[in-house]
Order: sequence, then C-alpha cells, then structure tokens
Amino acid sequence: MSAVNAVTDLTLEGEVAVLTINYPPVNALSAAVRDGLMEGLTRAIQTPEAKAVVIICEGKTFFAGADITEFGKPYKGVGLRVLIDAMEDAPKPVIAAIHGTALGGGLELALCCHYRVATPSAKCGLPEVKIGLLPGAGGTQRLPRLVGVEKALELVTSGDHVPAPACLDIGLIDALVETGPLRDGAIQFARQVIAERRPLRKARELNDKIDAARGKPDLFVAFRAANERKFRGFLAPEFNIRCIEAAVNMPFRDAMEFESRLFAELMAGSQSKALQYSFFAEREALKVPEITSETPRLPIKRVGIIGAGTMGGGIAMNFANAGIAVTITDQSADAVARGLDIIRKNYENTAKRGRLTAADVTQRMDLIAGASNLDALADCDLIIEAVFEVMEVKKSIFTRLDQIAKPSAILATNTSALDINEIASVTKRPESVIGLHFFSPANVMRLLEIVRAKKTSLPVIATAMDTSKKIGKVGVLVGVCHGFVGNRILFERQREATQLVLEGAMPWDVDRVLYDFGFPMGPFAMSDLAGLDIGWSKETSKGETIRDVLCEQGRRGQKTNAGYYDYDAERNRTPSPVTEQIIREFASKSGRPSRSISDEEILERCIFPMINEGARILDEKIATRASDIDVVWLNGYGWPTYRGGPMFYADQIGLPHVLTRLQQWEKALGPQFKPARLLEQCVADGKPLHRV
Repeated sequence: MSAVNAVTDLTLEGEVAVLTINYPPVNALSAAVRDGLMEGLTRAIQTPEAKAVVIICEGKTFFAGADITEFGKPYKGVGLRVLIDAMEDAPKPVIAAIHGTALGGGLELALCCHYRVATPSAKCGLPEVKIGLLPGAGGTQRLPRLVGVEKALELVTSGDHVPAPACLDIGLIDALVETGPLRDGAIQFARQVIAERRPLRKARELNDKIDAARGKPDLFVAFRAANERKFRGFLAPEFNIRCIEAAVNMPFRDAMEFESRLFAELMAGSQSKALQYSFFAEREALKVPEITSETPRLPIKRVGIIGAGTMGGGIAMNFANAGIAVTITDQSADAVARGLDIIRKNYENTAKRGRLTAADVTQRMDLIAGASNLDALADCDLIIEAVFEVMEVKKSIFTRLDQIAKPSAILATNTSALDINEIASVTKRPESVIGLHFFSPANVMRLLEIVRAKKTSLPVIATAMDTSKKIGKVGVLVGVCHGFVGNRILFERQREATQLVLEGAMPWDVDRVLYDFGFPMGPFAMSDLAGLDIGWSKETSKGETIRDVLCEQGRRGQKTNAGYYDYDAERNRTPSPVTEQIIREFASKSGRPSRSISDEEILERCIFPMINEGARILDEKIATRASDIDVVWLNGYGWPTYRGGPMFYADQIGLPHVLTRLQQWEKALGPQFKPARLLEQCVADGKPLHRV
C-alpha cells in the first residue's frame, strides 16, 4: 500500500490499515481530502488483511473543519455526508485518532467512526454557530446520541472547544492515548477492538440518551429561556436547538433531512454571510501592507503603565495574563496600592467563578509591580500612558518619558481621541511613539486600536500588531484624526441621537430602536451607565444642553438613580416623566417644533451617518480597508455581529438607498449629511463599499 492521492497515504500495520492525511496547515476537509479519504477507505475495506481502519492526520491537528474557502463555490469531490455515511457503514471498525482539534466537519467525521481515541491535549467542538451555521453533516443528530441532549444543546449553541479528558467523561471519545505517539496508541486500540470482536458502534443507532429526553419538551423550553439574552437576534442557535429536537422526535433519516434543510436556509441567509465576512475581516485586519515577516520586531519583556486607575489596571492584566512582566505607576503610593488591590480582587473574582486557580492568581500578581515614580519604568520595553484626556498632561508625561525610557523603548498613549502627532512632537524619538487605544474594561474588551502617527516606524507598528495578538486583542491599525476610527464614527451617531430627541423622539424610543437592531444598549442608557457628569462641570455649566440640565438637577445617571431614565434599587430603568418634561421644555425654548418620528427614521438617522463617516475615513486613508472599520465596530462598540459591521451592512441594505437618504437629509436638515465622495463613487461604479 502507498499514496492514495497527493494528500492521503494508506499503510498496513499487521491487521490495521492506517489512513493518513497530510493537508497543511489544518487538514481542512477540502475536496482533495474528502476524495482521498473515500478512496483510501475503499482500498482498506477491499484489503483482506486489514481487519480495522485508523484515520489519522499529520501536522499539528486532526481535521479542523470544513474548508471555508470552498463556501459559495461550485461543489467538487465527494460530499461530506456521502463520505460520512460510507465510514459509518464500513464493514470493518473505523477508529478516529484525534490530536490538536477536531472541529466542525472534522468532528462530524469522527462521530461517524465506530470509535474515537485522542491525545489528552486534543479538543473537540462544533463551532459552526459562530459563523451563523449549524453542523450540516449529521453533527446535530449523532452528538446527542453520544453525549445526551442537554450536553449536545450546550455544545452546538456555544461552539465551545471541549478538552479531550472532558470528552471522555461525556462519552464523546472512547479512550485517551496518554503515553507514546498517537499513531502507535491508535493502532494498539484498533488491535484491541479486533481481538475483543467489538461491534461496529454506529452513533446513529444509539438511542438510549435521546430516548431519555423524548416526551420532555420542557427541557428545550428551559434551555431557550436560560439563554434568551445570549441568543438574542441570532438565528443559528435556534436552528441548532430545533435540530436537536428533531433528533429526539424524528426517525434518524428524517431528522438528517431536517438538519440539511435548516443548514441550507442558514447558508443562504444574511446572518451567515455577515458572520463569515466578520471571520475573514478579523484575520485581514492583522495584515499591514508595508509590513512583512522581514520587518524587525522589538522584544517586549517588561511593560510600564502610567496610571493605576480602572484603565491602567485593566491594561496591566492583559500583559500579566500573557506572562509579561508589568510595572504600574501613579502619582502616589496610595493610588498604586489601590490599583493593585483592584487588580487582585478582579483576579480573585475570576477564580471564584472557576476560571482561574489560586495559583494562577498568585502567578499573575507576581508579574505586576507597583511604583510611584516614573524612573521605575527605565528598563521597560513598552510604556503605555493611561491618564486623563488632557493634552498638556500627556505632553508633560511624554517629555519626562523621553528622558527616562531606554532608547529602544516604545512609547504608547492610550488616548481615545487626541492628536498623537502632537504628543510625539515633544519627544526626540517620534518614530517610537504610537497609540494603543484600549477599550474599557481593558481586561475584557477585545479591540485594540493601534494608532499610527506620521513618524511611527514600521518596526514599532509591527511589534504593536504582534503584541496585540499575544495579549488576546484584535489589533486594528488606524491613522490619526479626532476620535480615530471608532469614536469618530460614534460621534456621528451620538449627534443624530441627540438631534432626534430635540425633534420629538424620546431617549427610550432611540434606545429601543437601536437595541432591537442588535446593539446591547442604546446611547442614552449607555450614558446613564457611564455617568452623565463625565466631562461636565457644575461650576461652568450653563444649561446649554439637555445633559447639562439633567446634571444640574442631580440626574447624573445610574449612580444617582436618575438620568435620562429613572432607576429602582436594582438599577432597573423606566422612562422618566421628569426627563420627558425637561426635553419638551428645552426643545420649546430652542424654537424647535416637535413631531412624530418613525422607528425607521430613527434607525436610518443613527446608522446612515455612521456609514457616511466610514466612507470619509476610508477616503482619507485613516483606515486601510473598509473591513477594518467593521472589525473596530464589531469588537469595540457592540455592533451586532450578525449584521457584519456598518460598511458591510450598507451594502446589504443597498448603498444607493443610503446615498439617496443622505442627499434628502442634506437638503432638508443641513450639510452634516453631505455624502462622502467615496460613497458617491461606489454607487456610481456599482462597487461594494465593504470591499474597498
């Protein structure tokens, strides 16, 4: 026996045929892989000496899923469902030998094998829900027969990767290969199956665990209720649940057809397209045109952070989590001590939830040192300033850092809007200055806007991009302008939300429309949560805005149980008649006539200016790609992932429609709606905005 095709090899080890796949980097189930598996399986079955078949992969992983690059293209090769049926119907035992990950179609293939063994470090999962799909090759039907309905519901709707020891506990795999090479252990397991004359254990024929759930619809009702908030707006979790219900209530073949229909419906729908787009956009964001593998990177072994408040502490945790030493400073020893105490409490709370061990907490805290003097940062490779958004304060700090930091250090600011070129100008090394805009809470939010100033060097940018990945962030490179990408677009939405209230909508109307669109919270509820008095001064307030009036009356958000909304003791919000009266009086004094505003206008007035500003940002080359703008909004501002980001959404609803509305509003309401040149050009050329 020898090569089956370019990616498949078949060898005979005594009575065991070993079918090996080598399709780097992740052994995705491409047409070549599927064809090789089918041909190799056929040969093994036709070989009299072979009494069992082991399927194993070379490289770093078992089959890590379908080849997503084939999505949307004409189908070639053997179908995955055809291959899976052939494996399950094989007259000889078929054993999957799993290492690395068995994900999506890869796990579905393993489920159709009669037995499964794995290394202790392996992980299994069905992550299709994360790209708006469900397992389309029997995963929703075989999984509950092996692990039970409750566990299957959890796995298909979360997409979680399950460690091999846990897979063994729930019945997903049959044995762990704890010592020696996986290949040898799988062959030994196969020989044991042959010697013991074990039956061909077909998952589709195992009904005990689904029988236990039959006639218990409350099981599914309870699961939906428990996850209602988490699944809000998404179709794929509900479709996955329906498929598990079908596994319980329908004959296997009928349920397979049901799964196939729902898979096709999701695949053709807008949510899957948006989620797949988001998947690729996030990976594309890592690519900077001028940076290659040859671009030098700077070593980051110790990080200094200036500011021990909420932001500084959260930033410190990111680096400690990645095993990088941190020195955190503030103006006084007391401020540093408070900051370190908050960091420790955050870690301890995580440990209480079972996500860290006590040893993990100790290890991470040992990596974080405190100091009340900037001189303590002299040996740091990266220094991040995270103090007040006051230009003079930041320039003063960078002037000091220029004298203190070693020549090779990267000097970064966490500013969310200020001009980094101006900050860099006070140093003798502007090429070493960069913006690292973390989002709050910094230890939770995934986005990191990496802001490139005019003189920032390529090695500094490359190091920042690599570091973002190392600390678990989604790094997006942007240019300098007020608000960069994320906040600059947010300003447009905030302006229109406020204007709509002055024209007759109430804050809760605007919040409801944006919540229904898919945002986790509307702008006015978010303002109440953050505190209306952020940036507001009692001494200088002149009642010039609705926010000023609310703050002057002591309505400063959730912390005072009153802001735009009224709040009860549990901070549940209700529309406030006091706020409504304030708004109506304010609008009346301003001479603005009140009118009824439709939900459609609220949504379009809030969203379309965001799209327009994104087009301006692209035209000014503040962002490299339209998809980078979408990555920023998906990961930093709660844009619903199933809508793909504002630039993608613009093309989904029709860019000509967006342009027409902007033109109408420019005439009726003013120049703030003037369409961006790039948006007009895309419409004229028939070019999708999100592909720019």
